[in-house]
Amino acid sequence: MRAVRVLAFGQEPELVDVPVPAPGPRDALVRVEATGLCRSDAHAWRGADETARAPYTPGHEFVGIVAAVGAEVTRVGIGQRVTTPFVCGCGACDDCRAGRAQVCRFQEQPGFTYDGSFAEYVLIRNADLNAVVVPDDVDPAGAALLGCRFATSYRGLVDRAALRAGETVAVLGCGGVGLSAVLIAVALEARVVAVDVAPAALERARAAGAHRTVGIEGLDDDAAVAAIRGATDGGPAVAVEALGRAATLAVGVRSLASEGRLVQIGLLGEDPVVPMGEVIARELAVLGSHGMAAADYPRLLDLVRSGGLDPASLVTRTIALDEAPAALSALGAGTAAPGVTMIRP
Repeated sequence: MRAVRVLAFGQEPELVDVPVPAPGPRDALVRVEATGLCRSDAHAWRGADETARAPYTPGHEFVGIVAAVGAEVTRVGIGQRVTTPFVCGCGACDDCRAGRAQVCRFQEQPGFTYDGSFAEYVLIRNADLNAVVVPDDVDPAGAALLGCRFATSYRGLVDRAALRAGETVAVLGCGGVGLSAVLIAVALEARVVAVDVAPAALERARAAGAHRTVGIEGLDDDAAVAAIRGATDGGPAVAVEALGRAATLAVGVRSLASEGRLVQIGLLGEDPVVPMGEVIARELAVLGSHGMAAADYPRLLDLVRSGGLDPASLVTRTIALDEAPAALSALGAGTAAPGVTMIRP
């Protein structure tokens, strides 16, 4: 099969022929229909994720058709359309048994700990636990995006921040995961204020349903906080940091209303300094969101099937597998075209 291979961190990957992976007893082999190009892929490509070791095949956000299953797999079968969370749980640890596979201590991640979906075929480890059956009436491009950015945003807003209808959400950073958060918050009947430095990103947020936008290009941190608080009548109840910058995290915390909740989704290159004085004085909460367990996907799929959420609306470009190496390099170098790119092997 053809697969994109990162041979050395920071260097443009290559498209090569490799053997089709053989599923183990508990695995499913999936023929990839669509796979998203995500900033997490670029994070690993730069060498910033210690779980990824070159050479490897990136890609963790995908949908496809089951082509083969191991002897112990009983819950999914050949011919079914499936996706998977980017965190695949082991099924045996305390966290997995408690329904928290997204923080499994022994987790595996396609495109990081084992070869991913920038290929014609990919494995889902422990398929009975981690495979999510996708109805045929869900757009494949939208279904692929459920594996990472939409699941992470959904769980962050619903299960971590306990977002309520009518509350105000500030989304800081309007790339793929930020726009996912905008779409989900709108579907949940929250009021959304989108924050970014780029006018084009703010325009995409408006198209996704954001009620107001705040451009912070050229503003210092104090001015950015003031602008966000001014646009949210004294501060949002919830802020989503979707960029992965320490300064943006601090701005998000400082902009919150009293007893507000910040959800950190963006991957940070190093541990940030959090303004804990603000957290203590105004009883704020800083929450992480690390994907979502496969067992929790039905609620998200119900929102998609009802028409309340259209993940495919974020896809701005579809490319072939042979275009993926250059696209990943451009994303990692910060020169990629704006919007969400979908790869169709």
